[in-house]
This record gives sequence, C-alpha cells and structure tokens, in this order.
Amino acid sequence: MALPYTPHIHAQPEDFARTVLMPGDPLRSKFIAENFLDDIRLINNVRGVQGYTGTYKGTPVSVMASGMGIPSIGIYSYELFNLFGVDHIIRVGSAGSMQPDIHVRDLVFGMGACTDSNYASQFHLAGTYSPICSYKLLNTAIKIADSLQMTYHVGNLLSSDPFYRDEEGFPEWLNSTRNWAKMGVMAVEMEAAGLYMNAARAGKHALAICTISDHLLDPSQNTTAEERQTSFTDMMKVALETAKELENEN
Repeated sequence: MALPYTPHIHAQPEDFARTVLMPGDPLRSKFIAENFLDDIRLINNVRGVQGYTGTYKGTPVSVMASGMGIPSIGIYSYELFNLFGVDHIIRVGSAGSMQPDIHVRDLVFGMGACTDSNYASQFHLAGTYSPICSYKLLNTAIKIADSLQMTYHVGNLLSSDPFYRDEEGFPEWLNSTRNWAKMGVMAVEMEAAGLYMNAARAGKHALAICTISDHLLDPSQNTTAEERQTSFTDMMKVALETAKELENEN
C-alpha cells in the first residue's frame, strides 16, 4: 500500500482524474459519486473528507469534498493542483442570494469572487487582487446550462470568512450585506475566492457553480440541510457535463 501522499489526502496522483468536482459537504461528494458515476472507488477518507474517482459517460471524473471556508478549500485545492496533477476544479456548492431576482434553486456561476478574507496577503501583491474563474470552464458550463434550459445567473460572488457575526454588530452586518448587493454581488458563499487564487497561482483552472440554498432578503425560501445535500442536482449535471467536454477537448 502506498504511503499517504500528504497529511490531508491519502492517495497517489494517478488516483485522481484531471477534473475534480468539489462540494463542501463530504456527504454531497458521496451522493454525486453514488448517483452519477460508474465504477466508483473511494480514494480518500482522511478526516472524513471523502474523495471518489469513477467515470461519467465514460469520462474519468473525481469528486472530493473541500470542507467549509477558504482555509479548508485552500489546503485541498493547493494539494490537488500542485501535488496531484489535477488541472480543473469545479466547486459545486450552495450560496445565499443577495438579489431579489435570484431565487432559491437558481444556479449562479462565479465569474468573480469578492472576499473579506485576507488570503491574498500571502502573495505579496502591491494592491488588491481580483479573483476570477477560468473563462474556459465558465464558457463551457454556460453552453451546457443553456442546452439543458436551466435558470442561471453569471457574475460576482462574495466569499465570506465569518458565517456567524458578532451579535452586537448585527445591524452593521446587514448594512455590509446591502453594500455588497448594491455593487451587483449575486450571492454569498465561503470558498470561491480562495479556490480562484490557488488556481491562478498554479496556472490551473477553477470555477464555482453554486445553487441558491438561502435568500438573505426572503428567509421563507430557505432550504433544509438534507435538501442541500441531495437535491441540488442541476449544478451537478452541469459540472459533470463540463468535465466530459473538457476531456473531449484533449
């Protein structure tokens, strides 16, 4: 048996496909593998972060969870890009809408990812970095979403570090949300900006496709944890078809 390749991923480079789908939730990783892939094998389960490789319509695809937040996806995406030879990571996650015309269960494609994180400071840049997705992945995914007649939006996401804010600052948090929204930010999530920065640094490709699970303006629309885990299949189909198209290009 091969020794663990890193402290976080007990696998070898050949265990991974060129394209990895990366949900935050390990149970969503398991759901995608069991419901969409053939010939699946569990290639990683360190810390319960389940990773699988199988085939989708004959195309090798891997799916592995990222955990929550930029520090967590920062570790896994760095290792996949730089140590395991992965070329494309497609985040398939959930997000909270900030806009009245973006509804629960709509798809959002993160063309850019604003952030309140300090993650970019490690790159020693004399200015403000703007994390953006891979145009190749975005263009492919949009064509597929159009062909499947799915409802989607393309634009800026907010990758936020805090999920819970200090209660004393709650009114300020609401104002902050409105400020991001007035600049056209579509939705808030917690990972895309870190993923995009790691992809840029490694010269690789990344895209965040999220399903709106909650609505900051209308909480009555919000979904349950179980629904987020198992029912957001449109983004999974788009991501898998994108992976297939990427493989066919080579």
